[in-house]
Amino acid sequence: MPVRIVRLGSPRAPGEGLRLGTVRRPPRGVPKAEFASRDFYDLWLPNLAPAAATVAQALSAQGDKEWAAFRRTYLAEMKQPDASHVLDLLAVLSHTTAFSVGCYCEDENRCHRSLLRELLAQRGAAIA
Repeated sequence: MPVRIVRLGSPRAPGEGLRLGTVRRPPRGVPKAEFASRDFYDLWLPNLAPAAATVAQALSAQGDKEWAAFRRTYLAEMKQPDASHVLDLLAVLSHTTAFSVGCYCEDENRCHRSLLRELLAQRGAAIA
């Protein structure tokens, strides 16, 4: 049951399981009771989201150099114990439990979820 990396708000895949929102903020204008039914997330996991200043850094990245700077900053954040422990847990769970992690960004290549994919793979996660 590999972990899926998804765009929050996109239709769920069959058998996707629990959807974890690794975002700094909940979806705007959506009542909390509707987050899951509208395919955003079942559980909010903001400690895997970039810090607010790091999100701003990503959003302002115009080229590869700026994106590389964001990447370094975010990866350093994910080395902190709280985030690192959650990543370890998710990697282990990916072998026995159906779930997905995601963000709102349209382009995964310019989103922290691409880096989450790498971090989970480095920890031996099964990834769809």
